[in-house]
Amino acid sequence: MLFLPELLKDWPCTVFGGEFRINVNGVSECSSRVQEGFIFVARKGGRMDGLEHIKEAIENGAVAIVVDRATLQVDSINVPIIQVPNCQKFLAYASAQFANNPSKRLTMIAVTGTNGKTTVTHLIGQLLQKLGIQAAVIGTTGCWIDGVKVEADIPEMTSLPAEFLHPLLATCEQRGVSHIILEASSIGLASGRLDACDLDIGILLNIGLDHYEEHGGKQAYIEAKKQLISMVNTMIVNEEDPLCMQMIEGATVPITYFGEHKIADKIAPNLNIPFPGYYNRLNLFAAMSALILLGYRIEELIPHIASLRLPEGRLQRLERDGVTVYIDYAHTPDALQAVLQTLCGVCYGKLITVFGCGGERDKGKRKEMGELAVYYSSNVFVTSDNPRNEDPSAIIADILVGFGGDCSAIEVVPNRKNAIRQAIFSAAPGDIVLIAGKGHEKTQHTAEGIFPFSDFDEAKQALTEKTYIDIKDLNKG
Repeated sequence: MLFLPELLKDWPCTVFGGEFRINVNGVSECSSRVQEGFIFVARKGGRMDGLEHIKEAIENGAVAIVVDRATLQVDSINVPIIQVPNCQKFLAYASAQFANNPSKRLTMIAVTGTNGKTTVTHLIGQLLQKLGIQAAVIGTTGCWIDGVKVEADIPEMTSLPAEFLHPLLATCEQRGVSHIILEASSIGLASGRLDACDLDIGILLNIGLDHYEEHGGKQAYIEAKKQLISMVNTMIVNEEDPLCMQMIEGATVPITYFGEHKIADKIAPNLNIPFPGYYNRLNLFAAMSALILLGYRIEELIPHIASLRLPEGRLQRLERDGVTVYIDYAHTPDALQAVLQTLCGVCYGKLITVFGCGGERDKGKRKEMGELAVYYSSNVFVTSDNPRNEDPSAIIADILVGFGGDCSAIEVVPNRKNAIRQAIFSAAPGDIVLIAGKGHEKTQHTAEGIFPFSDFDEAKQALTEKTYIDIKDLNKG
């Protein structure tokens, strides 16, 4: 509980009407989450306007309303109206205050980049755990403390809204966690979800094609990522990504670089890295760089490298009767190319790819992902990903443009379950099936609703049902 004037004393605002000298218990931008004694932040979002939900918020117990526009008619509202310059920033500030600012006492590491955020955060968490440090990883796959997923009332988002994030940080602190590693998405940075976090280390992995349309273009996307540089005490940057190097020009915080030569030449040449691929090596080096910046020596890290594991849905492997299936979250051109290149290097038979593209997301990447899939794969099954409210056939049509006309190696199977089954049933011993795009996800978003769906479970079932006919037996017949 906080005294409202005390909460607002350091925040620029103007207060209209209602009783101002009151105690408040919490803050939310969602009217349905408002409880007795809460402040309701009536923020204007991309699809909804909080002003339309003030009545519901007051009915649920809101004792004050925060706005950042002067268009609100206050005559009919009997609680104080607090006008601030920016609702998003106020929400982050107030959320931190109500949680007693846990980020000030925790060691906070934020990882951004188009690809690899989940992998790098989990690798850092694993390394810290092996070194006896209690750490929490927060991001796309939820919240994990010491490698165990925590059941928490939080949305499935890469970067949590501030009203969820700060209470979760407080919970982690209460459970003895000292280090937090979190994913910082471009949307999360642009919308101010991390504004009130005291961040110690930031990591910039790469910049690729994703979320351009949501930000209004490539440069706006880059500027959103770039915000992290001004929010941290020190940065770790991929020296092998030209855009990353451009982004840090003029940075006023200390910069540490990672890449093949920054760490590779300092470790044993026969180091056993337990997962394949150039980009996973870079992800590992980014994670090791964070540990080195925290004061650990490379010699302390090397004994633990072989036991590291990729997170769920990242090159997650299944195998039966000589057929190998990989489930991977690759949903951008860069990520898809990286995983296809990696699997080409270990595939001795056919490489069969199952993928689609998400609806209501960047349409520009669909054609490019189609081109990459057919270039690297022997066969491609084009299917639905999370079409959301977009017509799945229109998404598939955009992908097919990348194939450049008729191609016998391409098969369109809109139903994702059927596409996975057909791909696996078509595979012979020595073949690899890649199921790309959804990775760890347990649901599929369609215009009809959100339904349970797991690529891993569907692949496992298909492998179980797959049968092989011995050619010798056929010949005998």
